[in-house]
Amino acid sequence: MYVLIGGAGMLGLDLAKTLLGEGHTVAVVDPDPLACQYAREKIGVMAFEGSAVNTTTLLEAGIRKADAVIAALPEDALNLAIVTLSKHYGVPQTVVRMSDRDFAEPYQLAGATHTVSTTELTINRIVNAIEYPQVEAMMHFEQGQVEVLKLPIPQQCTIVGRTVAEIAQDTRFPAGTLIIGYQAHPHEDLTIPNGSTVLESGSTILAVTKPGLVRQMLDFMGLCA
Repeated sequence: MYVLIGGAGMLGLDLAKTLLGEGHTVAVVDPDPLACQYAREKIGVMAFEGSAVNTTTLLEAGIRKADAVIAALPEDALNLAIVTLSKHYGVPQTVVRMSDRDFAEPYQLAGATHTVSTTELTINRIVNAIEYPQVEAMMHFEQGQVEVLKLPIPQQCTIVGRTVAEIAQDTRFPAGTLIIGYQAHPHEDLTIPNGSTVLESGSTILAVTKPGLVRQMLDFMGLCA
């Protein structure tokens, strides 16, 4: 996949490094010559010096052949311009970094396929860390209507030694909650469990639930303080 990133700030460079590691062909566009030099020499991606909203620069960077464009500039107005130009040049996928919620609708109207609010992500992670310190990670989907939890299973956890089927049939298990992932040990791959999967101490699960059921889920597992 050819991914073009508008902006070689900290976010843009970290994205470039990660995407390159995933096997994608990556290029960044930024007016800062030092940032472009760093991208080329330290990360190993292509870098084009110039504005990410300049059509000449974007064409030079190969926007017509890009499979995805990431608008990673700190200014929403400039990111909106990147989305608009990407749409104009027929880029099938455009991911945009959003700082101000007021730009949510304009991004949608401009044709952004994915909008990521960096402010909301930061706030949510901080709040989750305070509210649910037992949860390793929590992700929100469908405007916060669904939660995906990454939960450790310590030795004292009440679900240790039980199968997924047994847990699902327990009347105390939150209705509508599903265990969708299982990692037996930190260095093993995440697998999709079935009803006969036995949950072991020291493992990790992924569970899908509703926001109002997170506390009930933790209480069922014996993880609440």
